[in-house]
Amino acid sequence: MIQLIYKPSVYKFNTCKEFAEEFNVGKGDLVLSNEYIFKPYFGGLNLPVTTIFQEKFGTGEPTDVMVETIMAEAAKTNYKRIIAVGGGTVVDIAKVLSLRSTGNVDDLYAKIPNLDRDCELVIVPTTCGTGSEATNLSILNRTRLGTKMGLVSNAMYADSAVLIPELLHDLPLGVFATSSIDALVHAVESSLSPKATAYTKLFGYKAIEMILCGYRRIVAAGNTKESRIAESENFLIASNFAGLAFGTAGCATVHAMAYPLGGVFHVAHGESNYVLFTAVLKNYLEIQDAGEIRVLNQYLADLLDCSVETVYDELEKLLNHVLPKKPLHEFGVKKEDLQMFTDSVMKTQGRLLANSFVPLDDARILKIYTEIF
Repeated sequence: MIQLIYKPSVYKFNTCKEFAEEFNVGKGDLVLSNEYIFKPYFGGLNLPVTTIFQEKFGTGEPTDVMVETIMAEAAKTNYKRIIAVGGGTVVDIAKVLSLRSTGNVDDLYAKIPNLDRDCELVIVPTTCGTGSEATNLSILNRTRLGTKMGLVSNAMYADSAVLIPELLHDLPLGVFATSSIDALVHAVESSLSPKATAYTKLFGYKAIEMILCGYRRIVAAGNTKESRIAESENFLIASNFAGLAFGTAGCATVHAMAYPLGGVFHVAHGESNYVLFTAVLKNYLEIQDAGEIRVLNQYLADLLDCSVETVYDELEKLLNHVLPKKPLHEFGVKKEDLQMFTDSVMKTQGRLLANSFVPLDDARILKIYTEIF
């Protein structure tokens, strides 16, 4: 059994200038980013690169249509290296751009896992959540199927993952909240996964500790921009740790059940995960209260200074200071949608359901959706 997949070389720089100099960023590089990120941090460096700004091709999380349009634009450029500077959307698209393809996303899914890389890939995350710089998958909204699905292949690992805490300093509260909660879910799900190992749990549990202790310090300081800036490096590293953990052990039911909510109602990925998070854990516990979930709950209780019996309630109390949790109906979900969500999960998310702490059938999936409606 594989213990830890550790593909990209990981770098950390204090500033974007240091990164650009060491990586000789310039001619032959295609930078995929957002204009509001690239110009303040890289614009003054006068780098002779080709840029594609993702927001000019659509807003929100990546869809098959958006990706295909960007692929067509990138095909006009003679680039040797792709540098992704952005959040989850930019990173996921850049991974797809680095593949040899016909320009059709459905063709890529049909070829999984036999995909081929076409150029060097460098990923510079600007949020503290996806951990995608360390993994071999992209999550795309397949509009033709009505759900999000992972595109997975060893060809999608970056060559280099670059952490620059400076890039998090202007992160809006909403993006900080949804991305960091996403990292927390990555860490928890990978630690409970049947594929978890001593190595993945080392990174996963440490990420949980860094995130929860960071939240407590931020909340104690009034959740100000200054308090979040002070935690930038801590959260960026925690997100990377969580990415290393789930890159090997995988995510599970929380992500599987969150994808229809994100795909149909366009709820941010981290927020849709949070809506499902503790409900899934409570249902795991109803089925089996022994094994790794007992270890996890004691670990959480120690970090939150509470009893094991109240640990999920205390966890939600802390997270609600960062991002208030909403029931499904507040996103526009209707009762009749719950069965549709359940059917979609059972049909399209087998890869993730296989990583559940305990097996869940369609009745249990529907029960969880109903509980959070």
